[in-house]
Amino acid sequence: MTQHTLALPEVDLVYDVHGPLPTADGQPPLVMIGQPMDASGFQAQVELFEDRTTVTYDPRGLGRSRRKDGVVTNEPEVQAQDIHAIIEALGVGPVEMLASSGGAVSALALVTAYPDDVSTLVAHEPPIDCVLPDAAAVHEARLAYTQVYQDKGWGAGMAAFIAMTSWEGEITDEHLAWPAPDPAAFGLPVEDDGVRNDPLLSDRSWAVPLYQPDLEALKAAPTRIVVAVGEESVKVYTGRTAIALAEQLGQQATVFPSHHGGFMGGEFGYAGQPDAFAAKLREVLHRP
Repeated sequence: MTQHTLALPEVDLVYDVHGPLPTADGQPPLVMIGQPMDASGFQAQVELFEDRTTVTYDPRGLGRSRRKDGVVTNEPEVQAQDIHAIIEALGVGPVEMLASSGGAVSALALVTAYPDDVSTLVAHEPPIDCVLPDAAAVHEARLAYTQVYQDKGWGAGMAAFIAMTSWEGEITDEHLAWPAPDPAAFGLPVEDDGVRNDPLLSDRSWAVPLYQPDLEALKAAPTRIVVAVGEESVKVYTGRTAIALAEQLGQQATVFPSHHGGFMGGEFGYAGQPDAFAAKLREVLHRP
């Protein structure tokens, strides 16, 4: 693995290349991106794709990538520009891409703005409110867990976030009326560390779920877009957004093993099924 730093006016982007460039097998590099997760979340998948050149990166302001613009918010269109710059720096033409969660939203923005950058995009559970019939209620629930975070800190905010994202079906008045859950019940810290800059729980990344994809541009792009959903996620928020987005793109969501973090090993305490996920990913990438 070689670590690279791409110095741009607003950010120093750090990315890792696992394998040779140009690639040894003639296949395009496989780029794996997340948001707000950095490159470390794809360790298990990188190890399972040792026969291919893979690329991971830390989005601006996360992990090793240092912002120089003084901004703290995370917009998919800006992330798309960063990813485009990395693909240009690789210098090997269109790439294949696994993009998960907010990274999938950034990838959709990338394909919209730079349709020749990606040959196949596997967009795994992109959290996009506007494709849902209960988008307004979803955002009301987001306002609620963000307020819990602001009032009580990370543990309480994360407990409220988990309660919202694990709710099955549309967000209802019943869910919105629930009291904030006890973080101890989730094994989360009760004490408040005083920090309020978490990109997942604060309003810094609201632009991600509030992103409105250009469906016509995505349909017209030369990129083969495969919207993926975890088999355990189909009834919860990110599963519902994946299924709804796929339908609006004129396809059925492709079912992958496990849940929202199904590609990860157990090193982050949210183990998926990385081997089965990698096998499914290979199958999808090889499909004409």
